[in-house]
Amino acid sequence: MRILRNFLDTQKERFESGGKLDRLYPLFEAVDTLLYTPDKVTAGTTHVRDALDLKRMMAVVVAGLIPIVFFAMYNTGLQAMRAIAAGAQPLNTWQTRLFEAMGFSFTPDFWSCFVYGALYFIPIFVVTFAAGGTVEVIFGCVREHEINEGFFVTGFLLPLTLPPTIPLWQVASGAIFGVLIGKEIFGGTGMNVLNPALTARAFLFFAYPAEISGDKPWIAADFAGVDGFSGATLLSRAASDGSTVLGQFGNELWWQSFWGFIPGSMGETSAALCLLGAFILIATRVGSWRTMLGVTVGTVFTATLLNLVGSDTNPFFGVPFWWHMVIGSWAFGTIFMATDPVSSAFTEKGKLIYGFGIGVMAILVRVVNPAYPEGMMLAILFMNMFAPFIDHFFVQANIKRRLARNANVQ
Repeated sequence: MRILRNFLDTQKERFESGGKLDRLYPLFEAVDTLLYTPDKVTAGTTHVRDALDLKRMMAVVVAGLIPIVFFAMYNTGLQAMRAIAAGAQPLNTWQTRLFEAMGFSFTPDFWSCFVYGALYFIPIFVVTFAAGGTVEVIFGCVREHEINEGFFVTGFLLPLTLPPTIPLWQVASGAIFGVLIGKEIFGGTGMNVLNPALTARAFLFFAYPAEISGDKPWIAADFAGVDGFSGATLLSRAASDGSTVLGQFGNELWWQSFWGFIPGSMGETSAALCLLGAFILIATRVGSWRTMLGVTVGTVFTATLLNLVGSDTNPFFGVPFWWHMVIGSWAFGTIFMATDPVSSAFTEKGKLIYGFGIGVMAILVRVVNPAYPEGMMLAILFMNMFAPFIDHFFVQANIKRRLARNANVQ
């Protein structure tokens, strides 16, 4: 590593002001700070002294996502192997051909599942970073500002919200849209109103619904015509038949959902690993427990209220809150999306209101509109737009209290 450090030091002058490649300094700086701690420190009097910079904050979030990434690979393969065991055929894709060329068989053992799932996840992961990273580099060079680590987390989040069979060109277009429209047009990291990963996910859903909704995208196998097998997620099954999650399969299915061994977006199925991520974010104070608590309270309140109201035509009204928490993207969205420090509320009390609004909106979209059973994405994006207003009212209230207190002192 010392050789690499010396090489970067010798090339630095080429990228600094006046050098032949000074327009590409943001790219050089991004590589340098990704590999090593920045050598610049703040001099003089500063109002904040903290060892936690943006790079370390993003690294903590990625650390919470790493177990989910590995599980996403395994579960993607597991769901495909289950379908093949039920009579489905492997998809005629380069992933399948490479899998067979590597000497693996379509059996549900650990390594077969992991490798087959990795052949679908890793290309999506690479394309996301290549497409979104290109936008970051272009804007960094044009604006002549540093390329920070904000996209690093977005590059992890977006692939985890996608189905394994989505075309790679759609992944690229979604990543470009999310970074460009969701962040760069607002001024870059720290200026964006919307969560870039969710912006990309929303774009893909509404632009290419056939490849990101329905039953087939969630399992990397061709199960058309296979009797007794469906690729439907539990969320869509609950929307069409609430009894499916109210007792037809009992606690066994709930625990499968909790651990994540069900079809769905590659990284959103395991509530257990999301809880592990929540522990990491809360322990390091990177993620706000107030936001998570607000979402939880809003979910429990709304789901319980709708349970009491009931419906003769909509079985989703009867789904209890503990099922809402283990199906769909509820856990993943609550812990990794809603707590985005840029697009969420900043004030401490505002985070509770912000999270509560997400919980209420997510359940309302799921239950009241069963044609679109997943409401977490829209709920977070909706509350992203209201986060500045929530903060405004709490800041103004604090100012009034201080003015009143100061008037009494005088």
